[in-house]
Amino acid sequence: MKYLLDTHIFIRWTLNHPGLSDRAAEIISDPDNLIYVSSASTWEIVIKSSVGKIVLPESPENFIWNQIDINDFNILNIKVAHTLGVLALPMIHKDPFDRILIAQAKSENMIIITDDALIKQYDVKVL
Repeated sequence: MKYLLDTHIFIRWTLNHPGLSDRAAEIISDPDNLIYVSSASTWEIVIKSSVGKIVLPESPENFIWNQIDINDFNILNIKVAHTLGVLALPMIHKDPFDRILIAQAKSENMIIITDDALIKQYDVKVL
């Protein structure tokens, strides 16, 4: 299966945060699953780190690349089709990072791993 990590799930997994569900941890650690991190999430992490909303153990650049490598995650770059897919989304969620993740998951037939209740209101596969 192909899974797309919401940004907070990526952070929780990589920092061993206790808020990560057992089910999410099981799926992420299963080598038979393809786990993706969106370039939108890396952008969000850089912004949040720059303004002090999250504290990382190393520079955002090193942290992101190291964690993608250590965890054997795949990168999902933003395509024009993804950005245009945002047009079809109802305005339930106002966060542009979450909206692009939803559009990416729909376009690429992925399941989003998230705890975000607003994302769960969309017509997208969610864990």
